[in-house]
Amino acid sequence: MKILITGGAGFIGSHIADCYLQLGHEVVIVDNLITGERDNIPQKAAFYEMDICDPHLGDIFEKEHPHVVSHQAAQMDVRKSVADPIFDATNNVLGGINVMQNCVKFGVKKFIFASTGGAIYGEQDHFPADEDHPLRPLSPYGITKLTTEKYLYFYQQTYGLNYTVLRYANVYGPRQNPHGEAGVVAIFLTKILSGEQPIINGDGKQTRDYVYVGDVVKAGEIALNSAEDKIYNIGTGIETNVNELFQKICNAVGMSVPEVHGETKAGEQLRSVLSTSKIKKEEGWQPSVNLNEGLKLTAEFFRKKINR
Repeated sequence: MKILITGGAGFIGSHIADCYLQLGHEVVIVDNLITGERDNIPQKAAFYEMDICDPHLGDIFEKEHPHVVSHQAAQMDVRKSVADPIFDATNNVLGGINVMQNCVKFGVKKFIFASTGGAIYGEQDHFPADEDHPLRPLSPYGITKLTTEKYLYFYQQTYGLNYTVLRYANVYGPRQNPHGEAGVVAIFLTKILSGEQPIINGDGKQTRDYVYVGDVVKAGEIALNSAEDKIYNIGTGIETNVNELFQKICNAVGMSVPEVHGETKAGEQLRSVLSTSKIKKEEGWQPSVNLNEGLKLTAEFFRKKINR
């Protein structure tokens, strides 16, 4: 198959591109390289430097005629979405619609969407949250992901565009972007390995579900052949607060660093953890890399990158 990956030069998208190429598929990457990196792009992939909001996006679809689109491109910083909701909606909603319109126009058979489980449910009624949990996003970022899911339903009902939605928990691993305010694992690792002091927001008791990028990639592989029009959580079902995460990261790099706390940031949930029983039952997927193991693998990557 020929698969077009938006955001394929980014953290998650580039790992998915590697996987699809290894499976023998043709891969086309569209990325504006604002947060993605050219070094992440596999040599065997066709690459177009373009924003998903660009009105000429259809030229790529017309030339390449992909069978599947994996839509990974997004403005994914929750705090930036709070500070600039218009920018967030422009990228995540209008950009997503632009991709979907071209899928319909050029006969794409399957749409895989990287949604969010970490932000779409809001403050949870029960733990872990399953896919039927009420959807009450607390940030513009979560709202735009939910909005895109609703547009996908429209495109399926109206035009027959089949889809699989993967609601990611907090993904971490090699190639994660340590710049900006998203991606706490990459930020903490980079600062510690560079001799800088990381700052924990608030009291550090806010919890997240940290899932290793390699497990997310396996879900993306399953999604190529999954049943039509499914929504799945992709996480671990394990809550870890930021203070615990910080200590695990220190252990992973073999360093002792004091905890320093700063102000609480607007738009952050207190607790977030996902149930993955649905995809385990229906598709046989479950996470295979525990947090301690994943942090060691991620630390090795950032240590090599910093010491280049």
